[in-house]
Amino acid sequence: MKVKIISLLQHDKALIRKAAQGHRESQKEIYEQYSPGMLALTRRYIKDAHFAEDVMIDGFVKVFRALPEFRFQGSFEGWIRRIMVREAIDFLRKRPFVVYDETKMEAPVTEPITSDPYHLEALEKLVEALPEGYRLVFTLYAIEGYKHAEIATLLDISESTSKTQLYKARRQLQQQIKESSIPRYGTR
Repeated sequence: MKVKIISLLQHDKALIRKAAQGHRESQKEIYEQYSPGMLALTRRYIKDAHFAEDVMIDGFVKVFRALPEFRFQGSFEGWIRRIMVREAIDFLRKRPFVVYDETKMEAPVTEPITSDPYHLEALEKLVEALPEGYRLVFTLYAIEGYKHAEIATLLDISESTSKTQLYKARRQLQQQIKESSIPRYGTR
């Protein structure tokens, strides 16, 4: 079994190296392998599917330009994800309607939600419906795993604004869950 894993890793490294040298077929293979996940990622940030796809494509242009700089330290997919997140944030920064509220609030203790895939899909729709600033901070923090200091730097906001946006996003999601038919953890 290790032989298969090693050969896959060697194939991936060879593919990445060829793509870094401008080999179009290798770039196409990388794009086809990673584009579905990267489109899903950009859609978490950008509601409009056409804009999200444009951002993903622009992100891949940056990926291919930066490939010679990839040092095979850490996950290749993670490296691509970071580029896509930054590309989505740059896109959103250019749009004037992202509003951040500076009001501070304390975060309540929340219950976990069931992991049923149908309920997760409903939750994704609720997250997608959040106001853009809330959704952006919530996605960076709760889904991508960024810390508030990192979010503040990425979005050019204060850490307290990031925390407030997260609190308000969670509060709005809790209210929407309470009003919807999505069951709470431990109930069915």
